[in-house]
Amino acid sequence: MGRILERKDEIMRLAEIFERVVGPDAPIRFTAYDGSTSGAPDSEVKIHVRTPAAVNYLAQSPNAVGLTRAYVSGHIDLEGDMYTALRTMSEFIFSEGPDVSLKDMWSIARSVGWVKFVNRVAPPPQEVRPGRLASLGWRHSRQRDAEAIHHHYDVSNAFYELVLGPSMTYTCAVFDESDGSTDQVGRGESALESAQFRKYELIARKLGLSKDMRLLDVGCGWGGMVMHAAKEYGAKALGVTLSKEQAEWASKRIAQQGLSDLAEVRHMDYRDVPDGSFDRISSIGLTEHVGAQNLDSYFSALNAKLVPGGRLLNHCITRPRNDMRRMDPRGVINRYVFPDGQLEGPGEIQTVMNDAGFEIRHQENLREHYALTLRHWGANLKENWDEAVAEVGMGTARVWQLYMAGCVLGFEKDVVQLHQILGVKQDGTDSHMPLRPDF
Repeated sequence: MGRILERKDEIMRLAEIFERVVGPDAPIRFTAYDGSTSGAPDSEVKIHVRTPAAVNYLAQSPNAVGLTRAYVSGHIDLEGDMYTALRTMSEFIFSEGPDVSLKDMWSIARSVGWVKFVNRVAPPPQEVRPGRLASLGWRHSRQRDAEAIHHHYDVSNAFYELVLGPSMTYTCAVFDESDGSTDQVGRGESALESAQFRKYELIARKLGLSKDMRLLDVGCGWGGMVMHAAKEYGAKALGVTLSKEQAEWASKRIAQQGLSDLAEVRHMDYRDVPDGSFDRISSIGLTEHVGAQNLDSYFSALNAKLVPGGRLLNHCITRPRNDMRRMDPRGVINRYVFPDGQLEGPGEIQTVMNDAGFEIRHQENLREHYALTLRHWGANLKENWDEAVAEVGMGTARVWQLYMAGCVLGFEKDVVQLHQILGVKQDGTDSHMPLRPDF
């Protein structure tokens, strides 16, 4: 490091700047458009800075946002497995790499050129700018919620089919010992399909579904739970979603399976569903979009839609602890994947459910299952990469590649969790539950 600091009158090449930031022993091969290189040539992870625009992005946002912008827009390329790359950077660079002093930062800025800090490069079109959402109203207003859902879920049904597989289920699956190994990832669709069926079956059994019961599935996606309830239990199931493309796809699939007498999916806000109409409610992956300030009204609204003694199963991504910092609204996930998304701690969700009139009967953490689910989705994307790029473009495909690999790491390292919480609408007498769980 001293050797570099002594070069006062020379301009450092990009590889030297990379070494300044991550250290000379990082297990990453770095190459750049200026011909400079760093790191072991046989490294599993190889990063190539293709154009000066990548430096502009990193100068404007010297963090994960800048890296994401440069990668999504194609100014940085990655050779090797994305998960391995993120794990390496997480374990080595951010944990063991040297700190960069103010003196170092001044030297780096001088070497890169101050013009990189002055000239602004527009973010790639896949990024949702905060100002655009703000123009639609307060966070979690109806219009703004509709736009946030549209951004993520109306990408392309054909793209989702490539990634999610035949089940078209975009929520955590439930694996058993036979198909829950990472060795099963990328070896056909059977393990993932079985695990998604098992997830719906687990929810149905927790809800105690039976023939002719009325089920409401809020944020129903492509109708997987609705069709499962109708086909496997003979329940009368209604799903609602803010995604028009999801509703259209689900309605066609319901008709194809001959379930139209029992199952229905509507393009509709859950708040517009009539109260007191349902025996059971499932909320699978919707709470993340509700917002902390709206949790009480959300669970109160769901409580009002149930008959006394009715059950709610809430399935959502959570923070490991209630006192942890919420998702950064300016971070990568909110800018590129889930605009306005917010995660709460499991204890906080349970408390709000309880205060809304639910007796809590069961809670379960499935975070390892979500890591496995994401691995399967990532393998599907890799296998169908060319078709995916043709469908949604290279930038969007790269967003998904980065997002899913990062989420695998997040669930494995207990940065995020997945909880199912079962509640019963209190009626002051019977719990309407067996003495011991039968699911």
